[in-house]
Amino acid sequence: MVQQDVLTEILSFGKDLDGIAGELAAEPAAVVRKVAPGRAGYGADTDVVGGHAERLPAIEVASRRALEDFVGPAQNAVEKVARQGPDTHLTAEETVALEAIVLPMARPAILIQDGSFFKPPNPWTDDLERHRATIETVCRSVGRIEVDGHPAIDWVGTGWLAAPGVVMTNRHVANEFATASGAGWTFTSGMTARTDFNEELSAGVPRELKLTEIIGIHAELDLALLACDSGDGVAPLPISAAPTGTGAKVYVVGYPAADSRRNDPDEMQRIFAGIYNVKRLQPGAVRSLDGRQFVHDCSTLGGNSGSCVVDLETAQVVGLHFGGRYLKGNYAVALWELADDPLLTSAGVRLSA
Repeated sequence: MVQQDVLTEILSFGKDLDGIAGELAAEPAAVVRKVAPGRAGYGADTDVVGGHAERLPAIEVASRRALEDFVGPAQNAVEKVARQGPDTHLTAEETVALEAIVLPMARPAILIQDGSFFKPPNPWTDDLERHRATIETVCRSVGRIEVDGHPAIDWVGTGWLAAPGVVMTNRHVANEFATASGAGWTFTSGMTARTDFNEELSAGVPRELKLTEIIGIHAELDLALLACDSGDGVAPLPISAAPTGTGAKVYVVGYPAADSRRNDPDEMQRIFAGIYNVKRLQPGAVRSLDGRQFVHDCSTLGGNSGSCVVDLETAQVVGLHFGGRYLKGNYAVALWELADDPLLTSAGVRLSA
């Protein structure tokens, strides 16, 4: 990112800069453990897609040592921005330090293990801890959509329970295993699909619901509904009938996957520490509204397609994430606009008052 892009991003955090500055006052090694905890920091002793267990720690050690050198310049830069605002002139070192240390801290991608998310850094510590119970309830209803019989991949995106027996995801996710059949859709010949709600860090036992039918794929929006078996412990998430607003705090729950075609590999390593394809909590804020879609700034990658975007205060789903680029902008379907949409109503998907 260029200096002006980084400065604009940092200024958007507003009052959160004080909390970030407090975090940066700690020992550099402690700061980096929060920015890029890595496999060892999460206690994952089994191989995770994204790197071989016996190789990744060396990568992490080298990455941390390099990042520690940026902590001091990052602290200076945050204090400078807090004092000078949009007129701040950043040195090249300060720009890199803000991008390497502060942006990942302000828009983290927090791993989930055994149904619980790890302690978030400031400026998110208080907000996420205050809502921990409701966030972890939401997380239980979000799963990874997996396929058998696909020629190239074994999972295709994220889905979540939007009504009893109904999983919502993206049209482009469903298109990986769905085929048009007359006026409707069916599974592509030789392929089956399921949603696993327990694909978390070091998870052992799957918690799967079989996908039994392609209910429908939206003709205009990147949205699809899939029928699934019922299962204990997986409850439909409430969908808000009220619009969100610019600046509202939200979070995404999904399965970010390595995606070097659209995102810088170094940035992905700093945020995701080589651990991909498992469930994460990704907080951020709504940036703008545009008809039946909106822009948010949660740290997402390709596997997040189909993730729910949840209002932090109400714990209701406001959007269906469908695309974007890390630190550039992410897009979601504005679900409050679909209260009378025929596809949703016919499938029993209702919005909450």
